[in-house]
Amino acid sequence: MMENWDEVRTAYQVARLGTVSGAAEVLGVHHATVIRHIDALEGRLGVKLFQRHARGYTATEAGADLLLVAQATEDQFSQLVGRIKGRGEGVSGELVVTSLAVVSPLLTPVLSAFQRANPGLVVRFLTGERLFRLEYGEAHVAIRAGAAPEQPDNVVQPLMQMQTRLVASRAYIDRFGLPEGVEALAQHWFVGLDRDDSRAPFHRWMQRHVPAERIVFRTDENRAALDAVLAGAGIGFVPAHEVKAHPDLVEVIPVQEEWAAPLWLVTHVDLHRTAKVQAFLTFLKDAAKGWHC
Repeated sequence: MMENWDEVRTAYQVARLGTVSGAAEVLGVHHATVIRHIDALEGRLGVKLFQRHARGYTATEAGADLLLVAQATEDQFSQLVGRIKGRGEGVSGELVVTSLAVVSPLLTPVLSAFQRANPGLVVRFLTGERLFRLEYGEAHVAIRAGAAPEQPDNVVQPLMQMQTRLVASRAYIDRFGLPEGVEALAQHWFVGLDRDDSRAPFHRWMQRHVPAERIVFRTDENRAALDAVLAGAGIGFVPAHEVKAHPDLVEVIPVQEEWAAPLWLVTHVDLHRTAKVQAFLTFLKDAAKGWHC
């Protein structure tokens, strides 16, 4: 069937999109080519793969079976392409790194310095909550927080402990004063996360020690939480490196070890030993020694 892969791929796109025109646009071919591929494939297999109707094409049971096989094959090709792109001998092409946005103030200067040291390199820095699939070549290196990742075929290494502080701005302290110990936190106002399912250790600690009604400013973004604390909206947790960067922030109680979260370097086994990934990992580990977070 591989000699007819163009026809199978065309059928896959028609089944996925439901129209000949949509498949033609994605494949970059004329709509007549799409129709010719479908007719040829149906003739070769001796079955109807689609029901034609005014709104487009709907896969038959046989078409749905073909779709499953074609999708798996397409995914395998995408995975292969992602891995091949990372196998160059030199430090050039793209370096794709993903992490939580909270790590950006620490990581961005390192990425910038690494790019300057390797002028043939283009850095792509992807932040957010989504776990990019290393096995599909979506990223070369991931920096993840919390429990050690357990995905198969990944190489996982400790990077550092991300330290967090419970702080308030001087404007807040001028209005409400400082709490006298953990027991007094329930009399104060807080900035917190706008969800209950976070596994961040400081979030779980806040849930245990601060009544929900005292968390009066909620957000799902760390940068917005920092801005709210700086604006005096309430007491909140802020990464240690951000506290150092903002002299207006004051720690309200001594740091607790349980607030810290480990950061992990994660790479796929197929790319881990490539020159580009090894060069970046060495560069990053050396830079992280000076973070003191």
